[in-house]
Amino acid sequence: MRVRIRHEITQSFEPDTRNAAVTLHLSPRSHEGQFIQRWVLDVDCDSRLYGHEDAFGNLCHTFSVDGPADTLTVIAQGEVETRDTTGVVRGTVERLPPEVYLRQTELTHPGEAIHAFVEELDLKARPDPLSRLHALMVAIHEAVREGEGPAVAEPLTAEAALEAKLACAAGISPLFTSAARLAGLPARHVSGYFALDEVGTTRHWAEAYAPEFGWIAFDSGKNLCATENHVRLSVGLDAVSVAPPRAMGLRQQEVVSALEPRRQAQNQAQS
Repeated sequence: MRVRIRHEITQSFEPDTRNAAVTLHLSPRSHEGQFIQRWVLDVDCDSRLYGHEDAFGNLCHTFSVDGPADTLTVIAQGEVETRDTTGVVRGTVERLPPEVYLRQTELTHPGEAIHAFVEELDLKARPDPLSRLHALMVAIHEAVREGEGPAVAEPLTAEAALEAKLACAAGISPLFTSAARLAGLPARHVSGYFALDEVGTTRHWAEAYAPEFGWIAFDSGKNLCATENHVRLSVGLDAVSVAPPRAMGLRQQEVVSALEPRRQAQNQAQS
């Protein structure tokens, strides 16, 4: 399937700010099941984008803006061919061993509610890591309903998502990573897009490591492993580390002015 994406983000400057430093996590990489055909980044200011690779293997771009200015707009667009791999993620750039992703962060730190949740699941009774991860995904889907939630720049903690029983995808994914790490299973946060017919959204899900298969993508909000509808952007320890724009001098609230994933069957796209 071929997915055509146009993602436009507009942010405003903090009061009395004359310049800003920005890091973008808006460039997907090719791997098995995802092939980048074309991808372009553009900003509406006189700045040069400097590309680099971060510690997690993500493609990033940094730039600075000299004011005065009121707003900054970033546009990411391109075409991606995807293929369903039943959630198994192979061919990615891996700079760190899986054990690094056992580390909890401020967003994923498990409190009493998550400890009780994992203990009640009794994941160790499952025969293997893969069955434990699937059981965790189903349990989270049943415990927390996906709905409107905070912006990516102000993500919900894993503990708060479980207690509220309602969270957006960026709040549900930290719950999965927190619980998986607590159970001794390496897990990481993923940002990307989800395309369905002519409609699409930004999306967050998680990947967990099972020794027999490697990394596997779990979308607890939808109760499924990632499909050809998921376009993977970047990975990190939590939602903050994969936020599309991270900046000093800009208001930390993402405004999606336009996001237009469009699907095409591969045989149509190739004809």
